[in-house]
Amino acid sequence: MTNWAGNIVYTAGEVHRPDSPEALRALVTDSTRVRVLGSGHSFNTIADPDAGGTLVSLEALPAEVDVDTAARTVRVGGGVRYAELARRVHAHGLALPNMASLPHISVAGSVATGTHGSGVSNGPLASAVRQVEIVTADGSTVVVGRDDPRFGGAVTSLGALGVVTALTLDLEPAFAVEQHLFTELPLEGLDFEAVAAAAYSVSLFTDWRAPGFRQVWLKRRTDQPLPVFPWAVPAKVALHPVPGMPAEHCTQQFGVPGPWHERLPHFRAEFTPSSGAELQSEYLLPRACALDVLHALDGIRHVVAPVLQTCEVRTVAADEQWMSPSYGRDTVAVHFTWIEDTAAVLPVVRRVEEALEPFSPRPHWGKVFTTPTAALRERYPRLADFRSLAGELDPAGKFTNAFLADLLAP
Repeated sequence: MTNWAGNIVYTAGEVHRPDSPEALRALVTDSTRVRVLGSGHSFNTIADPDAGGTLVSLEALPAEVDVDTAARTVRVGGGVRYAELARRVHAHGLALPNMASLPHISVAGSVATGTHGSGVSNGPLASAVRQVEIVTADGSTVVVGRDDPRFGGAVTSLGALGVVTALTLDLEPAFAVEQHLFTELPLEGLDFEAVAAAAYSVSLFTDWRAPGFRQVWLKRRTDQPLPVFPWAVPAKVALHPVPGMPAEHCTQQFGVPGPWHERLPHFRAEFTPSSGAELQSEYLLPRACALDVLHALDGIRHVVAPVLQTCEVRTVAADEQWMSPSYGRDTVAVHFTWIEDTAAVLPVVRRVEEALEPFSPRPHWGKVFTTPTAALRERYPRLADFRSLAGELDPAGKFTNAFLADLLAP
C-alpha cells in the first residue's frame, strides 16, 4: 500500500478494515503496534506502524453522521470524509465554520494533524471539535470533552493516543459564500494584514518565478460586506491554483454565490484535485512575521521555483491544541506543492527551512519536512504535557511509530 501521492510505501505487516466497533476494539487489543490510515493524504510516514505493525483503515466502519439541530452539533464517525459530512450537515440547514482546500480528506485524520483552511479569525479544523472518542491500547473507549483538562492534547493528537472512532463538532447556521479572484498582487509595498483580512477566507498563490503573487482567492460570506481589494486586477478567466491544471476541477468563481461547502474548498468534491503527482510541504509561522517570511522566501525563489508547482499563503487563528502548529499564536501558513521528484525536492525543502529558521517554523505534521526533532521539541511548549497524556493512555507505546518515537521520548 502507498499513500495518495505514491511517495510512501507502508511497511505494515497487516492491513485491517474492521467493519464494526467490536471488531476494531478486538483488533487493537490483540495488536502490538497500531497506526490508523485516514484518507492517505499525508506525505510522510506519520501513518506507518513500521515493519510488522498493524495498519488500520476505518473506511468499512459505519459512516456515522448524526446531526443534532437543537444543539447545533454533529457526531461524525472516524472514517468519514469532509465532503460527505458537509453534504449531510448542509441538508439540516447547518454549516461547519471552515473547510480545508480539498474536501476529500478524512475528518479525524485532518484534525489529528493540525490541518486548516484560511481566515484571520478562523482557527484550524480542530477548533470545531468539542468532544473526541478514542479506542485506547487496551480496547477501551475514552471520551474527552472540552471540560476535560486533557482536551488540549486529545484532538490534534498525531494518532499517538489511540484510534479516533468519533468526533463531535460545533456547527452554525448555513451560509452562502462567493469567490472573487484577482491576479498579480505585488510583494513590494504589500500590506499583508489588510490583504489577509479582505474576506472571510483569503489564499495567495505564487510560483516564485517572480516577486509577488500570481493569484488571490477571496472567499466572501454573503452575510458580510463586499471585499474591497484595490491591490490587484480581477481575474478574467477561471483559474486553478496549479498552472496548467483544468479550472473545472475548482469550485465556482466570478462571485457566483453558493453553499458554504461548495465554495470554502478550492476543489470540487466530485473531482480528484490532481493526479497525485506531487509532494507537499507546509510551514506555520507567527503571523506578525508574515512580510519578513515572504521576503525571506523571495530571496531564495531562484532555488524554489524550478521544483515548485505552486505555493499558497494563508492565515490561521491561534488555537489551544498542544500539538497544533497554530498553538498559541496567530499564524501565517506557507504551503508548497512540489514536483514529484523526492531527490530534487528534499535539498530545496532544507533551503526553505534554513530561510525560515529565524521565525521558528512549525511544519505541518502530514507533509514533507526535515526539521530536526530537537527543534520541534523547542517549538511546542506543551510537549511535556502531551508526552504525559500519551503515557497515560498508551503506556506501552502501541500507537508510537518511528515518526513519533524521538518526539515522545523522555
